[in-house]
Amino acid sequence: MTLLQEQIASISDVTADQRAQRLAQAGGAWNERIAADSGTAQLTYTVSGRGVGSVATEIRAGKHRFIVDEPGALAGDDVAPSPVEYALAALISCQVVVYRLYAQALELTIDEIEITAEGDLDVRKLFGIDESGRAGFHDVRLRVDISGPDSADQYEKLRQAVDAHCPVLDLFANPVPVSVALS
Repeated sequence: MTLLQEQIASISDVTADQRAQRLAQAGGAWNERIAADSGTAQLTYTVSGRGVGSVATEIRAGKHRFIVDEPGALAGDDVAPSPVEYALAALISCQVVVYRLYAQALELTIDEIEITAEGDLDVRKLFGIDESGRAGFHDVRLRVDISGPDSADQYEKLRQAVDAHCPVLDLFANPVPVSVALS
């Protein structure tokens, strides 16, 4: 069994009732915390990384460590997904969380959810060939496949709630001030 299979096995044994209970408890706890002190709603995430190999990066996020790399065509060793693949993965995983959270809040059932993200990127800016375009994605498409007993209209309302509340979708859809400093 691979590490990924072991990780999936350790989390896939959650029943729908257990998921609902965990979501309700987490939501209730955050509501209480924020009601008592609105400052607790402000979170800062810190992730760090160091260069390894040709162009790979070892990322540290809390207790987790993982590698980001590039395919051989972009000078990498192709030992892990690329930064832009991780960006799409972050979008997909955030969507899954928010779909689960708002399905619970709207009393909808999701039996299965699978999301596919496609992002179009023109590498001419990356390589300094043409400075007129964007360095990042110029188009991202999500396909959300949900199965469950609720109506298509109810799942569409769920999608609208998710689109309005997903933090990573917001990062993709709206400019975010970023400052960079060399130290």
